[in-house]
Amino acid sequence: MTFSRMLASALAATALVASLTGCSATVSLDAADNSNDPLCAAVSVRLPDTVDGLARRTTDAQATAAWGTPSAVLFRCGLAPVTVSKFKCVTASNVDWLVDDSKAPNYRFVTFARTPAIEVVVDSGKASGSKVLDDLSLAVQQVPVTKHCLG
Repeated sequence: MTFSRMLASALAATALVASLTGCSATVSLDAADNSNDPLCAAVSVRLPDTVDGLARRTTDAQATAAWGTPSAVLFRCGLAPVTVSKFKCVTASNVDWLVDDSKAPNYRFVTFARTPAIEVVVDSGKASGSKVLDDLSLAVQQVPVTKHCLG
């Protein structure tokens, strides 16, 4: 599956989820195809209780997380790895991320050259993308990197 196709599917799912998560105590998310990867478990157990001051919420899918009420940050582990992309690549706390700003103020970040890949969607009206990525970096670094973004 191409990154563009994955992106379109994820953005559609994220928009639906974002509209549904404000009223429920449990955030309903779709698990990524490879969410059962043991590295996703290693990441999940290290996720922080807060990101950018937002409290973590309960989710109903494996290797997912959400923060804020309503949800301002959504997290999924187990996506197909991305090693080539036209999206801008940024580094936050030693983790390279591809940035999709096509749905701003919702920004989608996908780890670059990590298997499995991790996706984070941030509502920039409620949270700082850079702060969120910094807060998640120690957990995300459990997934080995195979190459880095070119500056």
